[in-house]
Amino acid sequence: MARHPSQRLSPHVSDQEVVRHPSNTAGTERHDPRPLAALDPHGLLVLSHTLFTCAEQSEIVRLAMRHVSALGSYHAEAGYLATGDGLSRVPGHDAGASTVDDTQMKELGEADGSVSLPERSWNWAFGLRGVGGLLGYIVVSSHSRPDEQGHILLSTLMGLTSVALSLAGTRTVHHDDVGELSRLRTERDTALRQLDTMRSELNLQRTVHETLARVTARGGGEDAITQALYELTGLPTLIEDRFGNLRSWAGPDRPDPYPVRSQTHQEEMLQQVAREAGPVRVKDRLIALARPRGDVLGVLAVEDPEATANEHTMFALDHAQRLLAQELMHMRELTEVELRLRRQLIDDLLEGTDRKSAYARAEAVGHDLRRTHYVVVVHSPGNAASDCFARAVEQATATTAARPLITRRGDQVVLLTEAMPNHDAVHAALAHELVTPDGAIGVSTRCDSPDSVPRCYQEALRALEVRQNSRQRSGTTFFDNLGLYRILGPGNDLQELEGFVREWLGRLIDYDARHDTQLVETLTRYFDWGGNYDDAAVALTVHRSTLRYRLQRIREISDRDLADVDTRLNLQVATRVWKIILCGGR
Repeated sequence: MARHPSQRLSPHVSDQEVVRHPSNTAGTERHDPRPLAALDPHGLLVLSHTLFTCAEQSEIVRLAMRHVSALGSYHAEAGYLATGDGLSRVPGHDAGASTVDDTQMKELGEADGSVSLPERSWNWAFGLRGVGGLLGYIVVSSHSRPDEQGHILLSTLMGLTSVALSLAGTRTVHHDDVGELSRLRTERDTALRQLDTMRSELNLQRTVHETLARVTARGGGEDAITQALYELTGLPTLIEDRFGNLRSWAGPDRPDPYPVRSQTHQEEMLQQVAREAGPVRVKDRLIALARPRGDVLGVLAVEDPEATANEHTMFALDHAQRLLAQELMHMRELTEVELRLRRQLIDDLLEGTDRKSAYARAEAVGHDLRRTHYVVVVHSPGNAASDCFARAVEQATATTAARPLITRRGDQVVLLTEAMPNHDAVHAALAHELVTPDGAIGVSTRCDSPDSVPRCYQEALRALEVRQNSRQRSGTTFFDNLGLYRILGPGNDLQELEGFVREWLGRLIDYDARHDTQLVETLTRYFDWGGNYDDAAVALTVHRSTLRYRLQRIREISDRDLADVDTRLNLQVATRVWKIILCGGR
């Protein structure tokens, strides 16, 4: 077998670098390369150490290509690495001189084989293989076919290179696996932390849902909502109406008296909060608006001067606001239904309806029609068509014992109320609500049953008409105080006339019937003769002193002052109606 001592090592690996064996003498080293050279004349052992410690597969192929010439008269023409896209050429130490056609390499089909090169009698592609299959190729050429030892050396070199490529690939995979495992561990730890956070948030959210669900199950209510939110957040909680008036408070430090904000400040605050989707901090408060259909029905807030509120607080406040919106919307709907039923009831009462149905419907809306009532008609110029006018009238009469039935008819507001208005008290209250003194009010006589409501309505209209046609058009007029004007208006019938006569002459008529006297006739003749004693006495065929006695009895029984001008006028008209229309004394 031919030997090539000059080429036994790779050009890049010197004898001085690799031949350092410990000697038998302690503390000394020998630099004699001959023992290793004798054992490894072609440098394959030294090369294997270099190959196996190399991490780059392309560098492994290049080292093997450089060492081919150390095995004999061989030349490495080209090196290849197998990739996912096929074979990739590895640049060698003499890559520019290679004439290997890459197409020929693809035609080998991962097998070893001969390739065609000019001016070379022998050209062979050695396959580099591992457990997973083909790892690459090294193409070797020579001017003559290698002998058996040459084949062994070349095969050994290719085997070492294949093992080195496999080790490098394993290291890469291991390194990738270690990096992937580290990444997965990091992701796992992050996911666990996120899971813990989510679990904590879900527990808090479940607590909020369960607490507010209990509020709903127990019937809700504003006080229950504020108390629940206070327990969830530990912060004082309050509910205001849209005007800034306090409706409910839970927690310590409730202001007393509660501060009243100006209308301008309140509207600015509502607009500021309405621009945001959730709770908004305004100074020391976190505020959420209850506006189920766009209309602001109420304000829910927590006092947070130390700014300790967190996401849990915001979540609880947001969900409590939704519950409050539902509660306020339900209350509004009930109020609207009740208001509609009450208006329908009073409209039917004014037109006339059967007593049994009226009592039942009134009881359904919480109104007792069996009590004495009065009909009140209110008119205010410039406000008649406004809903605010109707609310102002209701507010002005809210001091009465029970809430009145109220409706609007044309340019007037009509009330059916239990308590008789106290002269100008209603007018003064209404003037305060509307910020204007203009307005006229007519009040009927008492209504003792639903049947009398239509009559009382006409009386209130008559009283209002008299007030509006008087010099002092603003104020309150009672039908009881109209006197003669009660029967001067259009549409009066016999019943109205009888009522007027009974009011002024009823006691005298009853006295004459019981005692068979003629006091009404005496008063009639007295007025007929203009209050002249002598003429009236002659007409009655009684003595002057008898006439004086009868007139004194008339004063006592009727409790009327005959010297009062208005009283004399009403009595005189009543005696005329009694005599002419009612045919009294016949």
